[in-house]
Amino acid sequence: MLRSDVVSLDKRHLWHPYTAADEFALIDPLVVARAQGARLYDADGRSYLDGNAQWWVAGLGHNHPRLIAALKQQADRFCHVSLAGVTHEPAAHLAEELVAIAPAGLSRAFFSDDGSTAIECALKMAVQFWQQSGQSKKQRFVALDGAFHGETLGATSLGGVEIFRRPYAGLLFDCLRARPPYDESSFAETFAALSSLLKTANNQIAALVLEPLVQGANGMRIYAPKFLQAARALCNEHDVLLIVDEVFTGLGRTGKMWACEHAAIAPDILCSAKALGGGLLPFAATLATERIFDAFRGDRSRMFYYGHSFGGNPLGAAVAREMLRVFADEKILDGITERSDRIAHTFSALGNISGTSRPRALGMIGAIDLPSANGYHSSIGWRVFEEAKKRGAYLRPLGDVVYVTPALNIPLSDLGELLQIVRESVISAAG
Repeated sequence: MLRSDVVSLDKRHLWHPYTAADEFALIDPLVVARAQGARLYDADGRSYLDGNAQWWVAGLGHNHPRLIAALKQQADRFCHVSLAGVTHEPAAHLAEELVAIAPAGLSRAFFSDDGSTAIECALKMAVQFWQQSGQSKKQRFVALDGAFHGETLGATSLGGVEIFRRPYAGLLFDCLRARPPYDESSFAETFAALSSLLKTANNQIAALVLEPLVQGANGMRIYAPKFLQAARALCNEHDVLLIVDEVFTGLGRTGKMWACEHAAIAPDILCSAKALGGGLLPFAATLATERIFDAFRGDRSRMFYYGHSFGGNPLGAAVAREMLRVFADEKILDGITERSDRIAHTFSALGNISGTSRPRALGMIGAIDLPSANGYHSSIGWRVFEEAKKRGAYLRPLGDVVYVTPALNIPLSDLGELLQIVRESVISAAG
């Protein structure tokens, strides 16, 4: 099919996520024909370094040959059965392997489709846990200002980015808010506020929900590990569950397998998705402690009333298992140190450019602000996007925040090229 035919069909029938329809109607879009490693290739054969790992899912790059082989091998056996009273080898082994690498105490894996459903699962799991533990009033949740936990209504209710909540405000449940300590000087104040909140309302609160260390969709806002440690201690003190959303931060993105490891804490429930599917398939896991699972033992009235048709599907489970083996065999985490140092150095230097502020980096994340009055609706980030596209990189912004989250195993030569394009594009757009 000709490139022009693809664009014509798209503009007649497709509805794109987080995309202004009238603006998209006027642009000539990138038409991806194939992808390999850290690169996308358009219909004209030009390559683009993928600076965002396609909304953070391609943690090992595109079309990793071992993941493709695992997918094909499983497809030759069987493609799908549900986990409703059935089991299969890929799901059973994956549950064991995830528990083995998870923070201490997480012993059960519940599979669903994506990050939003992993969070939705955690919310329902927490509420039903307390109901079946004799504390049915514990139905409320605490989340941070600036949080983003997904697109379903429960996940959106937790969200603290107002422009994502506003269209659905009348449908969302009430959520208690705490402020994250984005800088060291605010730690005491934010800790005291969270402590007071949990102490006052602990008989109503089912769980505190956090994105550990990095609020991704809020512009890659980073806070210190000691806030996680304090939150864990407060949850223990007031008998509130701690749910960590590792959908973005997990599986190596922050330099460790889980962001929780930076603080040496373990949650009661952990949500994982995005990179878990290897960039091939949607796949999510909600991990829980044995204490949580035990509350669901008993007769049929105590079962967990939640499930997805494709939860734990054999294809996704087989790919996720191979993804974990690649992590071990190719020593992915060991390679992050040098790459993260280069990212941090580049973004620190970008902070010296007029019109930029707050350079920051953690693991395979680098971000900088190009402040504007319009924030998320700013056009300046998209000017950087266009400049980067001309130079051969895909660099989708978060409003006026320019960031990189490349594949964890991006070749060093490709990373150097990507970071040079980021620098040139920011200078061009800011100037």
